[in-house]
Amino acid sequence: MGPRKQDTPAAPPGRRGRVRGAAGAATAMFCVGTLTAVSPALHHYPLYGGQALRYALGGLVLLAVMRARGLAHLRLNRKELALIVLLAAVGLAAFNVFVIESTRYADPATVGTIIATVPIILALAGPLMERRRPTPHIVAASVLVAGGAGVATGLGGGTLAGVVLALGALACEVGFSLLAVPLLARLGAVRVSAYATIAAVPLLLVAGVAVDGRSALRAPTPGEAAALAYLAVVVTAFAFFCWYDALPRLGAERAGLFSGLLPIGAIVSSVILGTGRPGVPDILGAALVIAGLLSGLRPGRRQEAGPPRGARGDGVVLVESSGNGQEGSHR
Repeated sequence: MGPRKQDTPAAPPGRRGRVRGAAGAATAMFCVGTLTAVSPALHHYPLYGGQALRYALGGLVLLAVMRARGLAHLRLNRKELALIVLLAAVGLAAFNVFVIESTRYADPATVGTIIATVPIILALAGPLMERRRPTPHIVAASVLVAGGAGVATGLGGGTLAGVVLALGALACEVGFSLLAVPLLARLGAVRVSAYATIAAVPLLLVAGVAVDGRSALRAPTPGEAAALAYLAVVVTAFAFFCWYDALPRLGAERAGLFSGLLPIGAIVSSVILGTGRPGVPDILGAALVIAGLLSGLRPGRRQEAGPPRGARGDGVVLVESSGNGQEGSHR
């Protein structure tokens, strides 16, 4: 065997890198959108315990990918360790808590609509983190994407408590991307995905024990096991890798536009499985999302030089569209 890889190759420059980033971001958000197709199979499984099992399995898959690709474990410095823990606590564990609890006080459609505004936040916050002004046409495109996602999801209704909790989920969704940006240059997408996913497991187990006590974990039924496996492999390991691989190639502001594909993934998966049929709002929302993506991805007045300096890509988000009842949407 040759020496193990100590880092990931630099992201391809220019158009090639942006095309790969766009494909990765679209794939990630579409996969996460399919979550609603399998969520009903887990309605009777303890929520937090189920999420802990899902992330544990997803983390093991990502660790296996690291080994297969010859990626060595890197020793984290204090800043990186703090960011990984914060990413797991905010972007994964707290996101699930906020989404699940918000659906107790608000319609899942309301929660999904509020979270769907994440492209606007990233279009503003991403450039500010890089100490530059937001790009006007990307901000405008993000508004269009968020509006389309809101139309497709449905505006719904709810109490003030539900709205506040949904806003907390929105903040966590933003953190899922922005907290990872400083880590991707050295660690790469596979390591960031694996480390954050594994770190979220004990946090969710604590939440599960607090809510459900000893019943937080139990042996899943065959249907539940299949659903957990899908969430772990496709919606967690694969989608996280795709998203974190896309971030340094596109930048947070452009990558955020693809979160509008979440409800589209939910619509397509429901049609394939025969559990739903798209209506006029779904089709109109999808059209607005696509229009926003086309507008936001076009080059600005000054051609961009490529990914942020020092960014490297080897691995992903999001928000999911709303689930059903207490299950809600969880990453």
